[in-house]
Amino acid sequence: MSQRNAARSWAAGGTVFAATMLLIVGVFQVLQGIEGIARGSFYVVAPNYLYHFNTTAWGWIHLAIGAVAVLTGVFLFVNQSVWARGAGIVLASLSAIANFFFIPYYPFWSLVMIALDAFVIWSLATVGSGARREERMGTTTAVGDAERWPMAGQQGTSTSARMDAPAPRPAETETRPADAPGGRPQSPMS
Repeated sequence: MSQRNAARSWAAGGTVFAATMLLIVGVFQVLQGIEGIARGSFYVVAPNYLYHFNTTAWGWIHLAIGAVAVLTGVFLFVNQSVWARGAGIVLASLSAIANFFFIPYYPFWSLVMIALDAFVIWSLATVGSGARREERMGTTTAVGDAERWPMAGQQGTSTSARMDAPAPRPAETETRPADAPGGRPQSPMS
């Protein structure tokens, strides 16, 4: 399997994983929203909280974010498009912000949701950048090397300074046999 096919396989697998995570976060948000709408007394309201909303309003906010997140996750499964990845990142960001403001109402669950949202954002952003990088690289390694090391082709830069550069081979010290004129081996520079 070529490097390009392997990268595409990883990107496709990463997109499926990100879509699954987005669906899970969306379902959790929907359930959290239904709970806030149906039984507003389930959530304990902290006193003197600056961003105090009615728990029913929080329920509708979570329900809306969750429903759109589930739809976006389905679109990621179906066509794996760039707009769906971008929408997933935006929705996971909105979900994290909503859960940040929801911390006084249900702290542990809000922190779990923020962590899941951060994971979704990372996964969608990583998959998108990997797929775009692979498309830009094409089949040549010089382009990929120039992208990884922008100064590689510039005058005055050394490839031996790179950490992943192969170690230089030792120069051959003997190029002439010992029976050459002068009776001793000579270096290639002479």
